Amino acid sequence: MSIFIKQIILNKMRQITPEDVIEYSGQYGFSISRQQATDIATYVRTKRLNPFESKEREKMLQDLSEITDRQTALKANKLFHELIKSYGLEHLFN
Repeated sequence: MSIFIKQIILNKMRQITPEDVIEYSGQYGFSISRQQATDIATYVRTKRLNPFESKEREKMLQDLSEITDRQTALKANKLFHELIKSYGLEHLFN
């Protein structure tokens, strides 16, 4: 079952749009520009990093800091962990 759930998550990541990024940022209390949203969506869709591995999540956080800024990247990281927890998926992320 976890392989199936992981594949759903990866598919969603590969289909994210700038509009999705802007919507999520507003929903979770941080703001980003349209250009940042476009850059983030492009990054998430094109990079083949594995979000289920902590080392690769750290790399994504670093890259996100370069695309936006450190504060926005930290908020996005917090959001990521809150979403994982709220869906009960902690066991998939090591």
